[in-house]
Amino acid sequence: MLTSLSFTLSLALLAIQIEAATYHVSDSISGTGFLSAFTHQAIADPTHGRVNYLSQADALAKNITYANGNTFRIQADSTTVLSASGPGRNSARIMSNNQYSTHVVIMDIRHMPEGCSTWPAAWEVGDNWPNEGEVDIIEGVNGVGVNQATLHTGAGCTMPSSSAQTGTTVGTDCNANDNGNAGCGVTCNKGNSFASSFNNNGGGWYAMERTSSYINVWFWPRNDGSVPSQVSNAASSIDTSTWGTPFANFPNSQCNLASEFGPNNIVINLTFCGDWAGAVFASQGCGSDCASFVNNNPAAFQKAYWDFASLNVYE
Repeated sequence: MLTSLSFTLSLALLAIQIEAATYHVSDSISGTGFLSAFTHQAIADPTHGRVNYLSQADALAKNITYANGNTFRIQADSTTVLSASGPGRNSARIMSNNQYSTHVVIMDIRHMPEGCSTWPAAWEVGDNWPNEGEVDIIEGVNGVGVNQATLHTGAGCTMPSSSAQTGTTVGTDCNANDNGNAGCGVTCNKGNSFASSFNNNGGGWYAMERTSSYINVWFWPRNDGSVPSQVSNAASSIDTSTWGTPFANFPNSQCNLASEFGPNNIVINLTFCGDWAGAVFASQGCGSDCASFVNNNPAAFQKAYWDFASLNVYE
């Protein structure tokens, strides 16, 4: 039997748990807002892709980045044949100016890059990678398969095959120094979560919630009857406890999330070939030489673009 004190404590703990699932909007970004909320990173690709990341000024001038109304695009150059000895294909990599710890990010996306050699990603990362963690919310290569959400960390972080998710666990060791940095991943259970199948359905919404107790990732296709109105209507406050089961659940049962993850920036990028897309280019039916494909087939990149309607962060 509960004593009066234990009953009061139980109510207090319940209130804390409920409050932990409630957030209020802190950043609401669309159209040209991306240009002030994010910085274009004109850097050498850390994943060794056949890409040339442009500054904001160059990306806007070359129409690699486009912003207007409620549309923000990052798109590959699709007109230029490249010299094998010159820079890679023009694209962009942007990073948020703000960092986030406990938060939710919701992305309303109409289109994501598709096609052979493409490696699109929307993710979060800390300053001291991998020791402040990385959360890959959207990632895949060569336009093949479904989306995969993945954690990459320092040593000492593993994940169980969670029963609190609808997706499939494909890796349990999050340590970036193990297994070729495969990380601990979960593939989405919905076939229209990535590339052409996502685009042909008009896109959808991705959301990620990060706390010190768990990290969850959801996906709702466009016109899905189960999408919460808080998500589809970009509500000013949200309660993730009402959203149903995520496709990826990363609990802290075998990983101290509070120590493995620090403040993270949001990154959105599009690279080509590189450590992952290039390694499986042939086995995924794209041909024998990824770099040559990127150099010589500009028209193949006409559908290699991100189109964001909005990105909202809640804290």
